[in-house]
Amino acid sequence: MVQIINDMNEFKAFLTAAGHKLAVVEFSSKWCGPCKRMVPVFHAMSVKYQNVFFANVDVNNSPELAETCHIKIIPTFQMFKKSQKVTLFSRIKRMICCYRSGFMSNPIFEFSGADAKQLEAKIQELM
Repeated sequence: MVQIINDMNEFKAFLTAAGHKLAVVEFSSKWCGPCKRMVPVFHAMSVKYQNVFFANVDVNNSPELAETCHIKIIPTFQMFKKSQKVTLFSRIKRMICCYRSGFMSNPIFEFSGADAKQLEAKIQELM
């Protein structure tokens, strides 16, 4: 089941309820073609992965939340554990790495938001 999130209070409550389990949040809009294509896929994943929390934020209905979560492109999928962002999917393919003391710390990955196989692979990896 995909929970609809309308504001920051609902977002925080959703992440709190997920606790240590994986939470996947889709930022999308009703007018967006790739977002429309992902709706049935995202719903199917929510049925398939019962131990994962799924939610949707419509960026037009919740512009403040989209801004707080730094959403620039839709669809964007963000994943959380213990209320902390784990990884980020967006339509731009790139990897951002942080280097400290000569080695790479935990990178944030971005993938094509309409790529269902990449999304499912990341869900399976992080469960």
